[in-house]
Amino acid sequence: MARKVGIMISASKDSKMFEDGITAAENSLKEAQVYLYLIDGAVEGLSDVRFEKFKAAGGHLFACAYSLQKRGLNPAGAATQSGLTVLSDIMSSTEEFQSFN
Repeated sequence: MARKVGIMISASKDSKMFEDGITAAENSLKEAQVYLYLIDGAVEGLSDVRFEKFKAAGGHLFACAYSLQKRGLNPAGAATQSGLTVLSDIMSSTEEFQSFN
C-alpha cells in the first residue's frame, strides 16, 4: 500500500509558500498518495492549471467550502468542496502532514 501524505496550503496564491506547497504536492505524488487541502487565501489560486495536472496524476484535491463562500468563489472542477472535518481526517490518516502558511 502506498504511503499517504497530507498537505495543506493556506498561503495566498501570490506567495512563495503557495508555490512551495504545490511543488511539495507534485513531488510527493511520485512516491505517495497525496491529499491536498486548500484553505483561506489559497482557494483564490484554484484556477492554476497545475491543480488539474495534480488531479490527473492521481492526487486528491479539496477546497474549504467556507473559504470559497467567504470570497464569493465557485470551485474549479478539479477541487472537491469540503469542510474542516475532511482536513481533520487527512491530518489523522496520513503518515506525513505538511502545512504551507
